[in-house]
Amino acid sequence: MAVYTDVSDEELAAFVALYDIGAVLAFKGIAEGVENSNFLLHTEAGHYILTLYEKRVNPDELPYFIGLMEHLAGAGISCPTPIANRQGETLATLAGRPAAIVTFLEGMSIRRPKPDHCHALGVALAELHRAGADFTMHRKNSLTVDNWRPLFDLSRARADEVCAGLATEIERELVLLEENWPSDLPVGEIHADLFTDNVFFLGKELSGIIDFYFACTDFFAYDVATCMNAWCFEADESFNVTKARALLKGYTSVRPFTDAEYDALPLLARGSALRFLLTRLHDWLTVPDNALVTPKDPMEYVKKLRFHCGVEGARDYGLTTRDMTR
Repeated sequence: MAVYTDVSDEELAAFVALYDIGAVLAFKGIAEGVENSNFLLHTEAGHYILTLYEKRVNPDELPYFIGLMEHLAGAGISCPTPIANRQGETLATLAGRPAAIVTFLEGMSIRRPKPDHCHALGVALAELHRAGADFTMHRKNSLTVDNWRPLFDLSRARADEVCAGLATEIERELVLLEENWPSDLPVGEIHADLFTDNVFFLGKELSGIIDFYFACTDFFAYDVATCMNAWCFEADESFNVTKARALLKGYTSVRPFTDAEYDALPLLARGSALRFLLTRLHDWLTVPDNALVTPKDPMEYVKKLRFHCGVEGARDYGLTTRDMTR
């Protein structure tokens, strides 16, 4: 359950009174998420999400996250819109934590997406990338290739407890990625964590994108690769090329890939798989047994990484160069 900080009735009432959204009618913790404390807030003016930003979030980066959501919402992207209080502030303090109220989005996440969902995701992601083109703030990706080795060092000694030979396998992959990671692909604001639980649908229609707290300035194609890892593998970890083709066709129908992006896609997919493998490995080995948050199995991303290591080129994801650039 992703509620780490308790909020008393008195604290909540005083906080909400700073906003023009009426009195509190209902208040409930939200189980999803692992980084912050999230609550469904129902007031006389409607439904909202209240987030308390916990210790893993750098307070200095919150203006970027809040500003990006405001910018994207203003550009027509269906994402949470921060609500300003009477002082014009979208960030305040509640129960000793930085806090924000954002609009509530209708819809539900899809546990087992179909190709139509993947196509809609691709379109929405490309629209998000385009909408962020004139956003003036930037944030360095804190979980990119330069950060993977220090992150691995936190788990290296115990990695083989998860899978025999895993430490050697990760070290080999790190060396390859560090030596070959691209430096000249198109860059902009990316979501960087667009898993299925961060995308809402109403039927087959994509109704919103949430959770921008890993957003950063990085390669657009890396964001696409992360979505491919999150959306295009089945429960048995087999790769669904039909879903991948739908996602990529949806994306490139709005923002075509450059030739360099097309060529780099397999490497970016390997890097994305390693990034999530490393964070999951660390959590798996360090989260106490009695913790409220259940760590995710790193072996899921070991298997995805191994798949991408066997990919000879972007054509193996279902598209040709012509498909990606026209």
